[in-house]
Parts: sequence; C-alpha cells; structure tokens
Amino acid sequence: MKCASFFAGVGGIDLGFDQAGFKTIYANEIDKFAVATLRANFNFSIDHRDINEVKTSEIPDFDIMLAGFPCQAFSVAGYRQGFDDEKGRGNLYFELERIFSKKKPSIILLENVKNLVGHDHGNTFKVILESLKNHGYHIKYKVLNASEYGNIPQNRERIYIVCFKNIETYNKFNFPTPIPLSTSINDLLEDEKVIDQKYFYTEKTPFFNQLVEDIKDSKTLYQWRRQYVRANKSNICPTLTANMGTGGHNVPLLNVQGKTDTIRKLTPRECFNFQGFPKNFTLPTSISNANLYKQAGNSVVVPVIERIALAIKKAIQIES
Repeated sequence: MKCASFFAGVGGIDLGFDQAGFKTIYANEIDKFAVATLRANFNFSIDHRDINEVKTSEIPDFDIMLAGFPCQAFSVAGYRQGFDDEKGRGNLYFELERIFSKKKPSIILLENVKNLVGHDHGNTFKVILESLKNHGYHIKYKVLNASEYGNIPQNRERIYIVCFKNIETYNKFNFPTPIPLSTSINDLLEDEKVIDQKYFYTEKTPFFNQLVEDIKDSKTLYQWRRQYVRANKSNICPTLTANMGTGGHNVPLLNVQGKTDTIRKLTPRECFNFQGFPKNFTLPTSISNANLYKQAGNSVVVPVIERIALAIKKAIQIES
C-alpha cells in the first residue's frame, strides 16, 4: 500500500512504515533543513512547499495518509493556543482534512503530543474526531510511551490516531501491547573517546560548579532547568524537544565517565539514537548542530511507529 506523508520532518514515520513493509511515494515538508535530511535518506518524491499551496490534484493517489501535524500549538512545552495559535500552526490540521476529503485514503495515521487530548477541555480533540467521522472514518486512538511500547529509554508520550474507512479492518486493528524495556541509556551513547570536546562543559560555563555538584551518577541523564539540575531518576531519557535547537540548555546532560568534572550534553547523533533511528541514518554534515537537535526533538520514536504499522498490516492481511 502506498503512503503519502505530510509534515514529514526527517521521515521518522515513513521509516517506521518502511520497516513494516509499506512504501512512501510522496512527502510534504516546508523546513529546508529537514528536507535536506529527508533527501539524504529517502528517494521518494519530496514536495518542499507550504502545505497551504499544495493542490490536491498535484498529490499522487495514495492508500495511507501519514501525518505528525505541528504540535507546538497543543504542547505543554509551547503556548497551548490550539486552533487559535497566532502562527497558524493549530489550523494546519484542516489542510490535512482538505486533502483526505478529496483523496479518500483507506487509512490515516495521525501523531501528536499527549496534551492534544485535553486541550481546551477536550474541545480541540473533539473537533478533530468529528471531522474524521464526518468523512467516513472509524477511529481508534491511544497514548503510547516510547519506554513502554518502543523499547527505547525515553519518556515520550504521544497520541496516535489510526483511522479506517473499512469497518472490519477497524475492528481487527489493535494497538501494540507494552513490551519490556531492555535497551539501556548506555546502549544509545557514542564512544566517549570519539566525541568532540565542544560537547563537554568546562569551568567557563557560568553554572559549571553546580553541574559538577549535582551530576554524578553515570547511569542517569540530567537537565539544567535555569537554576537547578533535574535528575531523571527512572534511568530513561527525558522527553526530547525541538527547543534543544534554540541554543538553550535543554539537551540532556550526563557524566558517563563518573568523574567529578566531566560533564557533557548528548550529541545530535545520540538524540537520534534516543528516537530509535538506525545508526546508518544519515545526518548531513552541511546542517548545523542546532538544526539537528531541533530535527531530533521534532521527530517520532521509530520503533513505536513500526509496531503500529505492523498492527495495521496485520489487520489488513486478516481482512484480505
């Protein structure tokens, strides 16, 4: 079955579906840096335009719509303005509606932040569900945490909405069940010997002494929260965010060597590792670290997507 991907980012959803045996034939993404990463890893058609400018007649026919539509308008980490987002990001869902109302894909997968469910006392989510139902879709949704459903040690809760035109396929689809977390933080770290010194903090860092005082456990990831250090004591990575690329100190910190003064932040490659991207996924050298951090934080946990895609595949095969 052919997939079309919208707000594709760096292709995390496409990669998960590809690993499950599906094929993306078209992707739309406006960010030029994300497009560069897409092109370095995929050979499908990439439409680098604002989705508002894309006519449905210009999109090839497809069976499955994939869309991690912009979440900043609904995120706890953002302003939570929803459909009233002053940058127009909340309204981009309706561009998806414009496309699926004409293209009529048999399946739709939508991904967003957990807070979408409760935004505006549930009214935002209600509008989205009613929109899908009005176009003949039967809907199942669930909030899944990467640490419970993807064997990835990151605390990342996202809502996944899976929609089917066919009622019998809908009835036979079930979300994946939890699996044990066997992947550790250390499994996803690079060799300390090859990590550039620019990722290490030094005495020139204004808050270096506090980092040294608080960051001691070599098996824990930490975050600098403006005035204090927060330890993620559950031995998993805190939620990676797009804000990691803004030059702040949102990138998780660690002291993997267990020494008193060896503090560093995760590298962009490690952030992609904590999103479940394979080690052969290309990070273009032409792209700044700030943009790579942003891309990682904006993306999805690939193994979770793959498990959902395999569940969809099973439901389809049962139906056929």
